[in-house]
Amino acid sequence: MTQDRRAVVKNVDMSDEMQTDAIDIATQALDRFNIEKDIAAFIKKEFDKKYNPTWHCVVGRSFGSFVTHETKHFVYFYIGQVAVQLWKCG
Repeated sequence: MTQDRRAVVKNVDMSDEMQTDAIDIATQALDRFNIEKDIAAFIKKEFDKKYNPTWHCVVGRSFGSFVTHETKHFVYFYIGQVAVQLWKCG
């Protein structure tokens, strides 16, 4: 979906290990899927499995958001032109 695979973190409130997992899983999702909804679903399901529910994920090129999240469970980053926002709540 994107040529430039360099991750640029814009906002983060999570451990370095969890942040690395988020970027790695997002990169896998971008390799596997072309539809943003499918990319977001893959990331969410992987984080639910690894870090327990309930995770939420938004993927896209242009969106605004305002969310409440559990402490140490939020990341917002770009991979190329695609933004990923991932957080845990609930």
